[in-house]
Amino acid sequence: MDQVVFHAGHAKICKVEKERVMEMEKLVSLCKRRGFLFQSSEIYGGLNGFWDYGPLGVELKRNIKEAWWRDMVSGHNELVLAEEAPSLFHMVGLDSSIIMHPQVWKCSGHYDLFHDFMVDCKESKKRYRHDQIRGRWVTSRGAEIFVATQVGGEEGDKETEQRALKYFNLRSKQAEELAWNGPLVSLTTVADFSKVLAPEAKTLGTLTAPREFNLMFKTIVGALGGEEDAAFLRPETAQGIFVNFKNVVDSSRVKIPFGIAQVGKSFRNEITPRNFTFRSREFEQMEIEFFCHPADSPKWYQYWRDRRFRWYLQLGLASSRLRLRDHDKDELSHYSCGTADIEYAFPFLPPGEFGELEGIAHRGDFDLRSHMEGKLVRQGEQLVVESDEHGKPRHRGSGKDLKYFNDQTRERFIPHVIEPSAGADRGTLAFLCEAYQEEQVEGETRLVMKFHPRIAPVKAAIFPLVNRDGMPEKAQALYGELKKEFAVFFDDGGAIGRRYRRQDEIGTPVGITIDGQTLQDSTVTWRDRDTLQQKRLPISQVKEELRAFLAPAQS
Repeated sequence: MDQVVFHAGHAKICKVEKERVMEMEKLVSLCKRRGFLFQSSEIYGGLNGFWDYGPLGVELKRNIKEAWWRDMVSGHNELVLAEEAPSLFHMVGLDSSIIMHPQVWKCSGHYDLFHDFMVDCKESKKRYRHDQIRGRWVTSRGAEIFVATQVGGEEGDKETEQRALKYFNLRSKQAEELAWNGPLVSLTTVADFSKVLAPEAKTLGTLTAPREFNLMFKTIVGALGGEEDAAFLRPETAQGIFVNFKNVVDSSRVKIPFGIAQVGKSFRNEITPRNFTFRSREFEQMEIEFFCHPADSPKWYQYWRDRRFRWYLQLGLASSRLRLRDHDKDELSHYSCGTADIEYAFPFLPPGEFGELEGIAHRGDFDLRSHMEGKLVRQGEQLVVESDEHGKPRHRGSGKDLKYFNDQTRERFIPHVIEPSAGADRGTLAFLCEAYQEEQVEGETRLVMKFHPRIAPVKAAIFPLVNRDGMPEKAQALYGELKKEFAVFFDDGGAIGRRYRRQDEIGTPVGITIDGQTLQDSTVTWRDRDTLQQKRLPISQVKEELRAFLAPAQS
């Protein structure tokens, strides 16, 4: 079964950060107990890097995807202020196949470039990502070695100390004989592997040299099963949009600027999946490829950076834990004209570090040109088709004309692309982390998941105060009426306070109670999850009140 590892940081962590890590452990426990997330194939010991969404988790993730689709595609109606006049642009959807022609991945560059570096330990037979191993240099008894570990922060310091003592045959009381040369650093800073004591190894020099590991899952299409039948599970949804660009333009009559959006599964054979669902081998993406005129692409890049950042804030992520970070020049992909990441301060990350939620990339005309001409590489300031030793294209493109023709200006050009690419699973994890709170109410600890109402798995819970005097019947009637439009829950078991607490723990924003007064004047008690305030409301107005309560806020 997958072990959920949370790294606490490179240096000594403060009390607040320890509490955040403990909070993450409590959240993981809650996710299983309440049916948000389960380890895949758990009854067989689990499969590392794969997760199953339970009854509440699937509703939460679906609500996030639907909020994204409504705000970015079906409900999109934004006026963009051009210099001359306000104008609308279109957003349309697509659902491309998971397995595509292998040439797609050769021309996109994934076949050659989509890899991480890994190292193997010849002693323990374990495999590690080169950049995920940390360690410390230590000198003792005339020898200097690098003690490697996969644990970070204070626990990493303890781990390296214990392993160093064992290697030098020292006891704990002889720890002063260890001379540490700096804090934990990445294995990528080490040139001489003969001095490295690998994680779980007892002797030096057991790690192999770093080598490339392609992250795409390989499969076979067809009955023969030969190498010529090899294909790949897609590592991203974007290429399905690019190869359908011409189909969408011709069939939908959209005009530039416009966007194509897609939600779908992707697969990456991560060497070491970690941190709950943050880095998995199977995950879901919410991507937009926004096509525009090359001259207008800088302003559209800025537009999508701002709009996507604002979306997370509107759905409840705290601005203090969310940031928009521009990539440094040496971070940029070879095709990128500019990239910014929307990042969140997940509790399992070291203090001050953020994890990526979404990337917004200015991809220029790289993708459409690649699928026209062949795999592109950068030479100086230019992107050119990569050639083999005979001067022929190494990976040929489709040869199809993917240019856009403006029938008003009579201009023909390859559009530039702005790509906001979000992870649905990482987004779900961020909203789970943000929602988890423990509060003191009347001397007791209240565990509450403060989801934004739009993404809460259950929108309202219906309670009869007691199971007599006609209250259950009225509550069931209201439940049946609301169920036609909303995800609601009926609960008649136990004391009302205990029922409130159960709903708080799964994030239900509204509690509606049928009580004795309901029988007299047809009003109900409306309880707010966050403020705990209650008000009386005519039962006939509950549906309209709930509808207004859940309505999307205007951007």
